[in-house]
Amino acid sequence: MRVKVFTDGVRGHVQRSLDRAHRRELGERLKPEKILTFADPAMMVECLTAQRMRLVETARKKKLSISALAEELGRNRGAVTRDVNKLRKLGLIRLREQVNPGHGVVQIVEPVAQKIEMRATL
Repeated sequence: MRVKVFTDGVRGHVQRSLDRAHRRELGERLKPEKILTFADPAMMVECLTAQRMRLVETARKKKLSISALAEELGRNRGAVTRDVNKLRKLGLIRLREQVNPGHGVVQIVEPVAQKIEMRATL
């Protein structure tokens, strides 16, 4: 799945939706994708901070638990947990349960896509 992030607000969202609908009417088979639309670049940067993007990039390279991810990033576990929850709500990452022998179950942080395309227009 592809993830695309735009900063063109409602107008851009509506235009992309109409374009996709038109392509479907023509019988084109569309690949699944997740699209996030922000009202402006400032909102995108506020939501997708450098620390959160670093978290996504690290999760893309290594499948880690929240605790292990916090250690890898050199960050507080609580802060990483808050960022993971925000990124989950945005649909950029998911948590997968994995059996941890002798310790129950651990949640592994995974990106929903190997690539995120971001377009910001000022």
